[in-house]
Amino acid sequence: MSIFNKINEDIKKAMLAKEKNKLEALRAVKAAFLIAKTETANVVLTEEKEIQIVQKLVKQRHDAAEIYKQQNRLDLYEPEIFQADVISKYLPEQMSPEEISIVVKETIAKLNATSIKDMGKVMGAVNAKLAGKADGKTISEIVKQSLI
Repeated sequence: MSIFNKINEDIKKAMLAKEKNKLEALRAVKAAFLIAKTETANVVLTEEKEIQIVQKLVKQRHDAAEIYKQQNRLDLYEPEIFQADVISKYLPEQMSPEEISIVVKETIAKLNATSIKDMGKVMGAVNAKLAGKADGKTISEIVKQSLI
């Protein structure tokens, strides 16, 4: 079952259970999916595209929460964190830094990368392999450390 279908099912469950906050988060995801579908005519969302959308929404929630926390607005911080937690349940299980490091080292060896100049090439290959399983910031840090 696609993430979009899971979201629709969970929206129904949240409505029946009267979980207002969860429902708000799920409707935001559904809206993002519908917008992505209508951006270009007759597009079927692939699983990779769905994962990218969910990752983007989780990142947006965390960024907003961080801003609210810096401004001592805990009344706004807590709902953002709650929504990020609800939405992140639809992402594949995230890899640990150790697992990412193994993939990065294998990719570096395969591409014969030797310096930081090869970072773009390595990042492209690793991001393709780990799509949805690790965030780009973590991958970038590990690639930098491995190439120095």
